[in-house]
Amino acid sequence: MGYPEIPGIWTQEQVEAWKPIVDAVHRKGALFFCQIAHVGRVYTTEIKTGELAPISSTDKAVTPDSEAGIVYPKPRALCIDEIPHVIEDFRRAARNAIEAGFDGVEIHGAHGFLLEQFMKDSANDRTNRYGGSLENRCRFVMELVDSLVQEVGAHRLGIRLSPFVDYMDCVDSDPEALAAYLVEQLNKHQGFLYCHMVEPRMAIVDGRRQIPHRLLPFKKAFNGTFIAAGGYDKEEGDKVVSDGYADLVAYGRLFLANPDLPRRFELGASLNEYDRSTFYTQDPVVGYTDYPFLDDGNSN
Repeated sequence: MGYPEIPGIWTQEQVEAWKPIVDAVHRKGALFFCQIAHVGRVYTTEIKTGELAPISSTDKAVTPDSEAGIVYPKPRALCIDEIPHVIEDFRRAARNAIEAGFDGVEIHGAHGFLLEQFMKDSANDRTNRYGGSLENRCRFVMELVDSLVQEVGAHRLGIRLSPFVDYMDCVDSDPEALAAYLVEQLNKHQGFLYCHMVEPRMAIVDGRRQIPHRLLPFKKAFNGTFIAAGGYDKEEGDKVVSDGYADLVAYGRLFLANPDLPRRFELGASLNEYDRSTFYTQDPVVGYTDYPFLDDGNSN
């Protein structure tokens, strides 16, 4: 629990609660994957006040966000014999997701969460077999992938990675080598469904924000479906797919603000502007289900 009121899938009660949601998505003709994550050291002090320290690859806390007034608690480094228990938590979540009817599971290995805390050398200061070399730093995530392949099958698994992103004090000194190694290891699982990778941060070229487009080597190397994410609009998304740079493009902010985004793209319609201040609100409506459809007649 890194953020207030995020959904879970670790209890049977939660599995039952997900079933009608999954059914509703399927009735619309869509596929539905459940992203499972462990935030590790990334949660604010008010979330778990008085409880045990968060777990991580390290005992170093995330740098406080003074602008937002957020302080992150000091974590404790996971003991080696605790790692299988965390992997079992992921395994149970994956099993529960399939029971709830999801078409597959996406492993969250990005954006400074627990798996990245092990993979990236800025956060992993361990000296045992889960630290130091690239292979050692990636050992945890690959053991987790192995376990989930056994549980639900490689054909139902994807993973989200952000090797180039510096977020929550997680940055790697050689992101190209990290991405290449991870893709190589994923390829060992025949039929592993997809790799979902986040672009490096946009660059400013001639006064315009441009996507760096540095993911092509990993798309070429990966045997499954390769998904690119990070600042894409319709035109750029169409271009990278037609050029063979990616098989699919993921949209986050645009989809949040435009529940009928595919139709808007198809028609060339204008888009609702997203409100960043409501991205992580706990309100069940504001910022999540209050953006208008084209048919509402009041879209921007």
